[in-house]
Amino acid sequence: MSLLRLCLLSSATLVTALVAPARQIRRSALRMVAEPPTRPVATPSVWTPASWRDFEVKQPPKYPDPAAVDDVVAELGRCAPLVFAGEVRDLHEALAKATAGNGFLLMGGDCAESFNEFSVDHVRDTFRVILQQALILTFGGSMPVIKVGRMAGQFAKPRSEPDETRDGVTLPSYRGDNINGEEFTPEARIHNPRRMVDAYHQSAQTLNILRAFATGGYADMSRLHAWNLDFVEKTAQGSQYRALGRQIDEALRFMKAIGVDTTGPPFRTTNFYTAHECLLLPYEEALTRKDSTTGKWYDCSAHMLWVGERTRQLDCAHVEFTRGIGNPLGVKISDKCTEDELLKIIDALNPNNVPGRLTIIVRMGAEKLRQNLPSLIRAVQREGKQVLWVSDPVHGNTFKTESGYKTRSFDRIRAELRAFFDVHAEMGTHPGGVHLEMTGEDVTECIGGVVSNISEDDLSKRYHTYCDPRLNGAQALDLAFLLATRLRESQGLPSLDF
Repeated sequence: MSLLRLCLLSSATLVTALVAPARQIRRSALRMVAEPPTRPVATPSVWTPASWRDFEVKQPPKYPDPAAVDDVVAELGRCAPLVFAGEVRDLHEALAKATAGNGFLLMGGDCAESFNEFSVDHVRDTFRVILQQALILTFGGSMPVIKVGRMAGQFAKPRSEPDETRDGVTLPSYRGDNINGEEFTPEARIHNPRRMVDAYHQSAQTLNILRAFATGGYADMSRLHAWNLDFVEKTAQGSQYRALGRQIDEALRFMKAIGVDTTGPPFRTTNFYTAHECLLLPYEEALTRKDSTTGKWYDCSAHMLWVGERTRQLDCAHVEFTRGIGNPLGVKISDKCTEDELLKIIDALNPNNVPGRLTIIVRMGAEKLRQNLPSLIRAVQREGKQVLWVSDPVHGNTFKTESGYKTRSFDRIRAELRAFFDVHAEMGTHPGGVHLEMTGEDVTECIGGVVSNISEDDLSKRYHTYCDPRLNGAQALDLAFLLATRLRESQGLPSLDF
């Protein structure tokens, strides 16, 4: 690639997409996406932040003292919001552009946050892996990247079984640190509503750390080489990243030479948002606020929320709650989802067909995705629905080894991502994003990898997850380079040598 073309790419894409000013941390009123004409839909029942209580709740916690739950909900209702409506509208606007093909959603973070693992370093390391991935995707894919962390609220996890048995002893399953404890004792496994308060305060600290890193100089493009994690530095992925960094350095020097100010906010700060699964409804209700600017309700526990495969039933509480909040929403679907079911979900959560409102997160496995996704895309196209298609290549590729470790195959994850891009290429639609469970730590939880090539025997070395297995930093960068290559192909751009 010529230096001139590289510089043009940097000025046109890198500046505006990767490190746009961090508007989401200000409370000022922001623009709303223009809404298309309203389509005729059935009139829903009156919505309130508590109307979900009149519906069946899937995956509910079983608190022994309902009065204690009410006290916690009231206490959280008096707490400050964790995010603000203006920030949420910024994200909505960016997702609307991605829905139109001008952007790519990058979602990543822990399977489940924990109280014991919380530290500034832990938050920072995940943040900087996402920064690296975004840099690779923006430079390689030539389009804006929307960075969303599964952070500051991703505690609760759905479970296949309500109870767990070990050595003849049966206790409630571990449901995430905001519900009960991971230790296999009767005391730890009690569902305790006070844990929602602990989760709120940890989320507030996490958001403070993220805002400081996003706007305080850590995201400065002049520091892009410092984002490399220590354990990734000497790997092939680290070498690829350094080579890419040198190209960007050259572009920045050229821009300075022609008079572009590379010390301003577009080069020193970045937009960063948070998201988590909408699962623990008392917590979400307590943090829902009415925006004084628009009069709309927003769940101020996160910028974006998604409804999982196990809780997306149309006549149940989670869809009822999320349909009334103004946040951008995601819905996870597997191969079990039919065309009719998907269209009804879209109508329930986005009745006015507003771009940026709804993201469909696909988790199927490579072969089932190739079989099932095309018909779902055709149904959405036929009805003129505005959705952003995102791949979750990890959840459909989980299995248990003979030694008892729950793991995921990197090769299968990569195969599902390729299938996702192949299908969209065949359909002429936009592959709009990726949703990954990953960490900045040097863990050995997912087998495989282009260079690290973790084997089943390696899993016991650094298997630290409290829930599902996560990609480590090197594996996450592997996927980022693959995604960047496919994004270039989807736009008809020539290949790049990273």
